[in-house]
Amino acid sequence: MVVDNEAVGPVLNRLRRAQGQLAGVIAMIEAGRDCKDVVTQLSAVSRALDRAGFKILASGMRQCLDRADGTQAPMTEEELEKLFLTLA
Repeated sequence: MVVDNEAVGPVLNRLRRAQGQLAGVIAMIEAGRDCKDVVTQLSAVSRALDRAGFKILASGMRQCLDRADGTQAPMTEEELEKLFLTLA
């Protein structure tokens, strides 16, 4: 999948932010931090990943529908719905 040029920067920023947050969660667990703090930070990681996934999916929607490279048949509505639901 090729992500739209306009979306690449924001997607990479979100993924890097999530990567940093996940490193923070690991450090918090290793340090024995409070469960509430760990879960709150883990939730932030999850949201960042979801946003990156939605941005990738939204920017690549046309490609997913057309499969312009000709290697696969276009996605059906059901396949596209299943792809969206994987992020839910």
